[in-house]
Amino acid sequence: MMMVIMKLVLLVFAICRLIATVGLTLDPTELLRLELKGQLSLDPSDVETASVDFGRMHRAEPWGVLHPATGADVSRLVKSAYESTHGFAVSARGHGHSINGQAMTANGVVVQMSDGKPGMQRNIVVSQESMYVDVWGGELWIDVLSSTLEYGLAPKSWTDYLYLSVGGTLSNAGISGQAFNHGPQITNVFELDVVTGKGEELTCSEESNSELFHAALGGLGQFGIITRARIALEPAPQMVRWIRVLYSNFSAFTHDQEYLISLHGHQDSQKFDYVEGFVIVDEGLINNWRSSFFSPKNPVKISSLNVNGDGGSVLYCLEVTKNYRESDADTIDQEVEALLKKLHFIPNTVFTTDLPYVDFLDRVHKAELKLRSKGLWEVPHPWLNLFVPKSQIAEFDRGVFKGILGNKASGPILIYPMNKNKWDNRTSVVTPDEDVFYLVALLRSALDNGEETQTLEYMSDQNRRILKFCKDAGIKMKQYLPHYTTQQEWIEHYGEKWTQFYRRKMEFDPRHILSTGQRIFKPSFNPSSASW
Repeated sequence: MMMVIMKLVLLVFAICRLIATVGLTLDPTELLRLELKGQLSLDPSDVETASVDFGRMHRAEPWGVLHPATGADVSRLVKSAYESTHGFAVSARGHGHSINGQAMTANGVVVQMSDGKPGMQRNIVVSQESMYVDVWGGELWIDVLSSTLEYGLAPKSWTDYLYLSVGGTLSNAGISGQAFNHGPQITNVFELDVVTGKGEELTCSEESNSELFHAALGGLGQFGIITRARIALEPAPQMVRWIRVLYSNFSAFTHDQEYLISLHGHQDSQKFDYVEGFVIVDEGLINNWRSSFFSPKNPVKISSLNVNGDGGSVLYCLEVTKNYRESDADTIDQEVEALLKKLHFIPNTVFTTDLPYVDFLDRVHKAELKLRSKGLWEVPHPWLNLFVPKSQIAEFDRGVFKGILGNKASGPILIYPMNKNKWDNRTSVVTPDEDVFYLVALLRSALDNGEETQTLEYMSDQNRRILKFCKDAGIKMKQYLPHYTTQQEWIEHYGEKWTQFYRRKMEFDPRHILSTGQRIFKPSFNPSSASW
């Protein structure tokens, strides 16, 4: 009992000191009366962690950090903010992989949904009969996979990187090479528990509280904090045949990608399970960390391929996989050969490897460990992710891949198509208004190594030039993981969906408490210029 009293005294002292230091108009009892099972921390190390993100281009210090033990903790905090006379912001943070400070706030509390450490599972419940898994919103996908594999099952749709939180990817979309077949992660969810901006913790699905269900999926945290998700499962394969082929002709490259995703309705034996691609604008990229497929002892050299295409020094790599069980290994060669025969890649550029399913899904983490060992992970990441309509992808190639980017790139450039009919238009995500659209992801890292083309300023300027090129050329792209600084830009981003988006905001977060770091809605409690 004495220990509890001491903690309360220290917390009161810390809050009062914070108020005196930065002039906050907050009654300390508003936070102290929450009766949390978790911990509300004002520890400088917690605050520092919540003040930066993967992008490392923005900074905002919260008042404190909540480490919730239950969804009820999140509900109590948000309800306190909603009912507070002065009000304060609440931002949910998963593994901290936002790029532009979306999970930060300088005028409230960050809810640390995930500690970012694999193996720190909460109560993950797998239903073999109904083929789903129930997980905490802050759970990392790598831990979800580990738990479901014990039952021979796995989620259907993934992101390329598994050290992201469930709530984080579901608040955006969650995409990878399986999206052409299964859709993004947000179309593979049966049910959610969501804490709204009023502090209500509601269970929602297609049948119950459906408006909140569809709003929260891809909703950028604007309508609620996802505290639980029920995710669709399928039988997990054991092995993966991983194949890469090279193209010098962009038209042939996109034709083949579009052909492969058109097979989504065919039998498993007649299609690939994963279709992605990436652009190689200089020789270093083909063997870089994201593309760590070829043997370091026998690297692929563009100059050795005798390539004469329409792209000059630009090459395009198609990346596909075929899942299988060890008992079906005899049929894989024939299935792969039949599919490859219909493609138009450069002869003699087929590179193949076989590996366990888990190793394929977790491939980027191995590259992360290499970069961390070299001090190249915690650097600025001026990423730019765009959805580009199929009808304008060739123009984008000419203006960006062969134009603005030149022959230097510090990080992978992904490009692959998706079928719009695999996306649910009722969710909050916006995509181009065509049956097929491409993800173009410039996943670059800025380095302070004396090379101008590797600097944050240079890459940020390139991003601005790319966006201006799209606008001037009339390319009707949409940003994925969007970042804008004015509400008018957000209105243009959502287009016809803005009216619905705004109505949902007024219904589920009328005081604009949640996710102020997205800079979509100005909070009603007069935030300082530090966060708006």
